[in-house]
Amino acid sequence: MASLSVRKLEEETLSRLRIRAAKHGVSMEEEARRILKNAVNAPDHLGDLAIRIFGPEHGVDLQLPERTPHEPMDFSE
Repeated sequence: MASLSVRKLEEETLSRLRIRAAKHGVSMEEEARRILKNAVNAPDHLGDLAIRIFGPEHGVDLQLPERTPHEPMDFSE
C-alpha cells in the first residue's frame, strides 16, 4: 500500500480529526483513511447512496404503501 503525508494542516482541522476519530473509536490515521475513501469512492447508483445514508443500520426502515396498478393515460386524442 502507498503512503501519503499531508503537510500544513491547520491546528483546528487536526483537532477536529482527533475528535472525530475518538468518536469512532479509531486512530486519526484510520479516520483519515476512511474520510479519503468515502470522498473519492462515489456510489455506483443513487439508490446505493440512499441506502448508505438512510438504510436500516441508521435506524430507518421505510414501509411503502401498496399501490394499485392502473392503465397508462391515453394522449392520442
